[in-house]
Amino acid sequence: MFDEKTIKELKSYVYLLIDPDTKTPFYVGKGAGNRIFNHLMDAKDGKVGTDKLDHIQSILKKHKSVEHVIVRHGLNEKTAFQIEASLIDTFRFIPIFNDFVSGNIQGGMNSIENGLMSSEEVKRKYNALPLNSIPGSTIIININGSYKNASGTDKIYMATKERWRMKDPRAGKIKYVLSEYKGLIVEVFEVHKWYAIERQYNPGSKKSGQTYIGYGFNGQVASNKVRDLYINKSVAHKKKRGASNPIIYNL
Repeated sequence: MFDEKTIKELKSYVYLLIDPDTKTPFYVGKGAGNRIFNHLMDAKDGKVGTDKLDHIQSILKKHKSVEHVIVRHGLNEKTAFQIEASLIDTFRFIPIFNDFVSGNIQGGMNSIENGLMSSEEVKRKYNALPLNSIPGSTIIININGSYKNASGTDKIYMATKERWRMKDPRAGKIKYVLSEYKGLIVEVFEVHKWYAIERQYNPGSKKSGQTYIGYGFNGQVASNKVRDLYINKSVAHKKKRGASNPIIYNL
């Protein structure tokens, strides 16, 4: 634990939790005081429900110690948030680092709005025309949680096609799916067939371990005639901040 003099000098800081066997980070965090050590204390107290805590407990079972690294200190809170988000985005983007920061569920502050993007994505973001309506045969699915920037059409399709908690779409009314990432429509898919698939509730939720029926689709990139109506259009002006439902049925 840090002493009072050290805490005063540290101010806000960004830190890594390191696996002693692989010497790689499995969690990026920001905080002040003794925040860096709280995760270890929680794991020792038997708290469960996150990959981060599971990872720490697996280290402790081997009678080894989590390594704690301070990346930057002497920061104000806003700067610490920005550095934390930048590190998480970078680790997640580089393929050889895919197993890093597995304990970070979220991307960090403003990682959706201002996080890692390709140069083309930046241009699209600041030149996008607004999309003000969609027909009843079309839905928008937000893929912020399942897609990495600049990953290509195949990755967009895999991030969009399943498994969504939604009203049963198999009656055939929904013909097109718009993939929305960070407020922009990044691809348009024509649906060939909807299907049902069993889905588990997220770990740590009250219903963890239980299942429910979600839905997915098989399809292909829509024709240019349809695609050009929506691609690179913005829906950011229509979205409510903090909205949790990834599916938009109408604008």
